[in-house]
Amino acid sequence: MVTDFLTSYDYYSSRRDMEVISTIVDALKKILEEDKLQPQPLFLKTSENLILNIARKVVQEKKRIFLIGITGESASGKTVFVDNTIKACVKDKKEGIYTVIRCDDYYKDTSKELQEAGSYEELFKTGFSFDTPDVIDLDLMKHHLIELKKGKEITSPRYDFVTCVSDPNGDVKKPAKVILTEGLYVLNEGVREVMDVKVYVYTPLEVIKDRWYKRAALRGKTGAAADLQFADVNKTAQQYIRPAYQISDAVINGMVSQEYIQEITDKIFKTLRDIIQN
Repeated sequence: MVTDFLTSYDYYSSRRDMEVISTIVDALKKILEEDKLQPQPLFLKTSENLILNIARKVVQEKKRIFLIGITGESASGKTVFVDNTIKACVKDKKEGIYTVIRCDDYYKDTSKELQEAGSYEELFKTGFSFDTPDVIDLDLMKHHLIELKKGKEITSPRYDFVTCVSDPNGDVKKPAKVILTEGLYVLNEGVREVMDVKVYVYTPLEVIKDRWYKRAALRGKTGAAADLQFADVNKTAQQYIRPAYQISDAVINGMVSQEYIQEITDKIFKTLRDIIQN
């Protein structure tokens, strides 16, 4: 009788899960269809099974940590997307809901190389590049992501873009229901396999260039130094970053306003919460 009860319970539990999953899929598809009608839609492309996979993880793996990897070219809008997604989904500021791991924090210390060269311009003339995976400790970043997914606390390094100093005692990051990781190489081979959802932020090159030069000035790079690095940024993006477009689960529009990012992500998270709680 116990076996019959458990079999019956599993059947109805599974059936209930499938009903909830179906409801989530229909609701998210509706949001995406409405998004397509916008002058600047947020979602430019989604994989065929993305919505179904998200619904299954939300319903059937409630206690599982969800890891989202977000990449795109330098100055494409990755950080803006992450920051505004956070504002939308964590309005009550509860702890344990999200943690952010930024690839930029994992740049290797190159302060010695900069000091020996004397300036960024001279450093770039030697052929040194800040825009290849080799200058970032991806192994450490991947290890930290795996530890967070296991429910363990980590300490991420902190990198100074002006001095090129990496401080290993950066910020304590706690495990959470959702881990957002963003950066140039978070979807590179060797790292992307730990992601549950892979997102690519697409922005036209002319917009990227304008944004990039403005940010470079804030980091102490102007004139010839900025020109040398941007030429390298564009060249290395072709090899190391743009291929991630093809293997991403979703391609996000880097031209969308911050307000709309908050609006649609808020709608998505609210829809998930309402369906699951009913």
